[in-house]
Amino acid sequence: MAHHRTTTDVLVVGAGPVGLSAAAELRRHGVHCRIVDRLPARLPYAKAVGIQPRTLELWDRMGLVRAVLEAAVPIRGQLVYAEGVERARIELEMPPEVPYGFAALPQYETERLLEEYLAGLGTVVERGTELVSFDRDRDGVTARLRTASGAEEELRVPYLIGCDGAHSVVRKALGLSFEGGAFPEEYMLGDVEADWDLPHGYGVRSGRRSADGSADDILVCIPLPGAGRYRMSMRVPPELSARRDAAPNTAPDASPDTPPDGVAHGVQAGRTPELSDLQAVVDRLAPRPARLSRLRWASVFRISHRIVDRYGEGRVFVAGDAAHIHPPTGAQGMNTGVQDACNLAWKLALVVRGEAGPGLLSTYDAERRPVGEEVVGRTVRHAAHGIEADPDDRRTLLLREAQLLVGYRDGPLAGAPYGPSDAPQPGDRAPDCAGLTTPVAAFPLRLLDVLRGRAGHVVLLYGSDAAELSGAAEAARAAGGLPAVVVLPDGADRSGLASLPVPVYRDAAGEFARLYLPDGATGFVVRPDGQLGARFPLGGAAAALGDCLRALSVRSRNA
Repeated sequence: MAHHRTTTDVLVVGAGPVGLSAAAELRRHGVHCRIVDRLPARLPYAKAVGIQPRTLELWDRMGLVRAVLEAAVPIRGQLVYAEGVERARIELEMPPEVPYGFAALPQYETERLLEEYLAGLGTVVERGTELVSFDRDRDGVTARLRTASGAEEELRVPYLIGCDGAHSVVRKALGLSFEGGAFPEEYMLGDVEADWDLPHGYGVRSGRRSADGSADDILVCIPLPGAGRYRMSMRVPPELSARRDAAPNTAPDASPDTPPDGVAHGVQAGRTPELSDLQAVVDRLAPRPARLSRLRWASVFRISHRIVDRYGEGRVFVAGDAAHIHPPTGAQGMNTGVQDACNLAWKLALVVRGEAGPGLLSTYDAERRPVGEEVVGRTVRHAAHGIEADPDDRRTLLLREAQLLVGYRDGPLAGAPYGPSDAPQPGDRAPDCAGLTTPVAAFPLRLLDVLRGRAGHVVLLYGSDAAELSGAAEAARAAGGLPAVVVLPDGADRSGLASLPVPVYRDAAGEFARLYLPDGATGFVVRPDGQLGARFPLGGAAAALGDCLRALSVRSRNA
């Protein structure tokens, strides 16, 4: 049995969408990592399929979004039926300043695109490689890996990220609690085609309710790429549940009915549903007559709702399903996990590169665990009563489901507020905007175009006075070598700005001013994960940027 001892900056365990996003962001920030997965290949299952607008924004910053858009299909809305009668038609129309809508893509396709992107950065997923155990000390982590051949490797790394799912080895080894519960019902998943006359691009939720108003029988259909193709979920009928012991499910990610860790979540061992099982539910609940065909994959799965008491300890962290599991209502799980990964990756990168103190890593739990708690609670409520029963107004509900309202105003990195109270403040999402122009381009750009490919913090400077802008840009350079971009108010004279050593864009459509509500000449720090890190008057740029970077414990590259 061979033993090896090698090093890299970060070991990522699990090559689902969350682990791949973590590895991709680490590599984009110049951090070396290895990513391992115990499965020999990607699973061909359409499990997590919904992609939220906020996730697409993050992938845009990475430079991945075009490939996703070319493979995905839009989700235009949801049709809600009860007792065979249409009760609601939810249109998923985003405000015009939001660059992306809702989309659907089978999980295996999302993983393929992320894996190809990661390979382009020089890192390949090590398939068939399992984390057996690890020890940690104040200086690093010693991980023991086993390959499919049985060979073992001992790996010494500064940091380890567990993205290894609901039954996470990393979470268990850390001794993190995973409090919550499980839904008693079993569900069927099926990737299937439906021949019916419902409008293209709309999800379908059709059900019956019991006397107390809770869902008694349910059918949920999410459109997928392909004519008439949907991922359908529905309750398991008693006769199928009773037959499950007769024919084991051989899916490599299937969990036994009562897993050793007590977490009954995900694909379960047992009999695999057949097309006739799904057709029987569709015959009973579909709002229109429908004939199903071309069943690509089906499974029985269980749903739990749990969250860890902390998102990491020392040099080891958890993200995605390893940290939080909940009902799939609103397609929040994978997207929340991708945001976990992006939040953690840029912080780890600063620490690994020696540009931030290790205390920065504690802000991962402080910022992301409250988000996980909110998502778990909300999806449990929506699973029981339907999203249409949410008391919030339609616009708030839509933006929250799109994950555009995720913010960290109360977090440890949020700087002091400045300007109008209704303006985006530190901790909020940095809004995208359209209509930015340059003297050379014959077409307007979006702010995402300006930020795309920039891995670190970016300072946006809004104003028209050349001396003030130049001073603020120099303050950004001196504070931490931060790149600055000038946004010039529409109508301002740019003749005196030719000597500015930073890019200059004109707010020709007035969108930046409308969305950011600058209080005169104003500066903004945009974090690598697209949240605002600071907002300040340009005249106080040096002090404000110093405060922002001190919060990160970033040392000046020019010191």
